[in-house]
Amino acid sequence: MDTELEDFREQLAAIDLQILELVSRRIRLASEIGVVKARSGRPTRDFRQERNVVERARKAARELNVPAALAEELMLALIRSALTVQEKQGLSNADSGHGKSALVIGGTGKMGQWFARFLFSLGFDVVLADPEPAASELPQFRDWRDAGREHDVVVIAAPLVVANEILAEMALDPPPGLIFDVGSLKSPLRDGLAKLAASGARVTSIHPMFGPDTELLSGRHVIFVDVGCADATREARELFSPTLAVQVEMDLESHDRLIAFVLGLSHATNIAFFTALVESGEAAPRLAELSSTTFDEQLAVARKVSGENPGLYFEIQSLNDYGTESLSALLYAVERLRSVVRAGDAAGFAALMNRGRDYLSSRD
Repeated sequence: MDTELEDFREQLAAIDLQILELVSRRIRLASEIGVVKARSGRPTRDFRQERNVVERARKAARELNVPAALAEELMLALIRSALTVQEKQGLSNADSGHGKSALVIGGTGKMGQWFARFLFSLGFDVVLADPEPAASELPQFRDWRDAGREHDVVVIAAPLVVANEILAEMALDPPPGLIFDVGSLKSPLRDGLAKLAASGARVTSIHPMFGPDTELLSGRHVIFVDVGCADATREARELFSPTLAVQVEMDLESHDRLIAFVLGLSHATNIAFFTALVESGEAAPRLAELSSTTFDEQLAVARKVSGENPGLYFEIQSLNDYGTESLSALLYAVERLRSVVRAGDAAGFAALMNRGRDYLSSRD
């Protein structure tokens, strides 16, 4: 019996190796396709072709008696890997930073490190400025004032209050290069951005809607907030042109009003969720024994939120001029849900769910 089982396992191992060899061949082909696309000026991403790949895989899966959902999941993973290869090729081929320098203030923080890697991949000579030491071979200064003024790009990836102080100080003697912050909120930076724009600096503001572990920007959004210098905003957008990021431009007030719900509400919902669990008195292992699909999915998101930087998340809640709107909406929604449940109002409960279904369907 053991010999038979071992034989089956060896066959599985051989098949796994064949699958990986085919994946390797597919990645090489994706790289060659990326070169052809770049040479002909065609966009890296082709949604129609992606749909054809998935539909072809689902059809083949049915004929091979393989679950169609598994085939689709595999194809989407392979598409993502191909896009990653092609996007990295685009960055390395762009070389838009060749012969130029970039200063990343707050360069040892998570997003600071992301922008340092990103600009380095574009060919920039990158310098970091941060009082915290970096596990990096890039040149570093503890104080951004000591890093020099003649950088082509200056990225401010410091905490919001500190970033505003830096922007305001730069306005006294503005550097000649492109300057932008990467803050999740713009309300706390309003004063510094306005002063720097008034000084004649080439300043804009961006918000990368992704985390520091992100590699592929396909489907990710980067928001550009023009603060009065259209050329600076255009130049910042050009930095991301070799990527697959979705670029969105909006004004400062619209940005923070929407972010109050996109970030503030989603963060608050998860913080409230795990706070309710903590205060329930129920042990986590006991709840895990009774977990459901919905609970598991919500728990996975809440676990990620609980591991984030509390200081950053508090800034997002407390420094947004529109922040209390989303918290009030959450409080009202929970109270409304409680009221229909306590009243035994089945029709009211159904109405809440139906309105939510209709609203969420409108995004499709």
